[in-house]
Amino acid sequence: MPPDRPTEQQNPADGWGALRRFIPYLWPKGETRLRLTVVVALLLVLLSKAVTLLMPFAYKGAIDRMAPGLQPAAGLAIALVVAYAGARFGGVLFDNLRNAIFERVGQDAARRLSVEVFRHLHALSLRFHLERRTGALTKIVERGTKSIDTMLYFILFNIGPTVIELTAVCVIFFVKFGPGLVVATVVMVAAYILFTRTVTEWRTKMRRAMVEHDNNAVARAVDSLLNYETVKYFSAEERETQRYGLAVRNYADAAVQNETSLAWLNIGQSFITNLMMAGAMGYTVWGWSRGQFSTGDVVLVNTLLSQLFRPLDLLGMVYREIRQGLIDMEAMFGLIDTPAEVVDLPGAPPLTVNSGRVRFEHVDFAYDPQRPILKDVSFDVPGGATLAVVGPSGAGKSTLARILFRFYEIADGRVTIDGQDIAAVGQESLRKAIGIVPQDTVLFNDTIGYNIGYGREGATQADIEAAARGAAIHDFILSLPQGYATRVGERGLKLSGGEKQRVAIARTLLKNPPLLILDEATSALDSRTEAEIQSTLQAVEQGRTTIVIAHRLSTIVHADEIVVLEAGRIAERGTHAALLARDGLYAEMWARQAAEREEALAAE
Repeated sequence: MPPDRPTEQQNPADGWGALRRFIPYLWPKGETRLRLTVVVALLLVLLSKAVTLLMPFAYKGAIDRMAPGLQPAAGLAIALVVAYAGARFGGVLFDNLRNAIFERVGQDAARRLSVEVFRHLHALSLRFHLERRTGALTKIVERGTKSIDTMLYFILFNIGPTVIELTAVCVIFFVKFGPGLVVATVVMVAAYILFTRTVTEWRTKMRRAMVEHDNNAVARAVDSLLNYETVKYFSAEERETQRYGLAVRNYADAAVQNETSLAWLNIGQSFITNLMMAGAMGYTVWGWSRGQFSTGDVVLVNTLLSQLFRPLDLLGMVYREIRQGLIDMEAMFGLIDTPAEVVDLPGAPPLTVNSGRVRFEHVDFAYDPQRPILKDVSFDVPGGATLAVVGPSGAGKSTLARILFRFYEIADGRVTIDGQDIAAVGQESLRKAIGIVPQDTVLFNDTIGYNIGYGREGATQADIEAAARGAAIHDFILSLPQGYATRVGERGLKLSGGEKQRVAIARTLLKNPPLLILDEATSALDSRTEAEIQSTLQAVEQGRTTIVIAHRLSTIVHADEIVVLEAGRIAERGTHAALLARDGLYAEMWARQAAEREEALAAE
């Protein structure tokens, strides 16, 4: 049997709705070829069962021809034996042809559903992605997609054919042996199914405990090894070994219980199967002794029941996998049903950028209604001008960028670009018009060239290199053995913070947007590199509407206007010189940073 996996505590009946929703993916509109494939596969299922049901009659005929006094019929008996072997081969042939033909249908359905989930996940709001657990989310999609193949195989090619075969066997038994054997068969099959389901439910709790202990053992080992130095500092090797040993012992005990329960399941199934076999064959032998049945009828009953109970032997696994598959599919459809927080209005026109004037008009915003972030924030950035936003951590500076990108809906007020309310235009056109260099740069696990080229689809190598030169990273890239083909690692971990930020600057330069947001764009750079890039950024700002969110005040002295945020409100605003002359919060921040710079220089 396949390895166990945890089963969610959910009513399996709840998942049938997911199965009903999935069926249209198997019968897609406008896909005549796929629909024909489904029909052919189902016909092969019926052919396979028909051939399988003919096998016992060929076997019976061969045995009957071997009775004393029928020696001249040996040739016919051999022919029937050959026919029996041919029927067995035909059953295998049709089953495998069915699998090969239907594989395209199953894979296509899984592909279309997984693409729909992926597209919807990208359409969900930033709030959803900030609150998600990436590991759990990917597991839901992975399990949901894999469950499709499992569900299709077991329902269409295990349960369905078994029901057909049970019906056919009952009809054969009724015609040849009377209603008594039919009733006995139905009763024993019902008992078999009831016993299997009951024991499987009992085993589910054991499997869940076993998986939990297994996870605990792995987590204990990983946590201990990750904290190797701490273990050494406190001479706790033996203590860690004992804790790991206890976790492994708990898993071993749970695994023994699980395997024991499996043994009892197999024993009970075998008892019911053989009890039915003995009773049916005994009845047939009794009828043979009275001249009612032939010798071959004993073989016929034995073969039909053996074929019937063979798929039922897997019933425990089939029931568990279908139940888990329904739950996994339900979870995946739950993702599809998650509504997007930010949606376009019906018929929303694309944003048209002329001068690029940005206005925040009495904007209120809160991630949580109990904790407002922005309170009555208003400012106006003329087209081509540069606005700097400074303030203490938590004042709401980066939130302004997220609102401008319309990652969230504001509670009150409005934001406009060239007089167009960003809530009334298409999100795609809005975000295409804005470029950002974020404070925390995250890169794709691909090449440096790919990450820079991500700024504009279809960019040439020359375009990418020009952007890299503008971000002062071209020479560094050429110094690498693989140049622009160098892979940056997961989330760009193979690059330093400054290198990642320069890649982000190059990516935005390549996008060449009319509106630009610099969110602590040089925070991870050393003073020398910052000075090199600062002149580049100021050149980039020319002719663009730019909002600079900064911590280092020395980087924004050139701004046309500086807005000082404190506790979500605008505390001060003006040019650098005007704010210093005011001797308020900005002047205090400037003096503090100047003192820190002097201390750093003295320390050198």
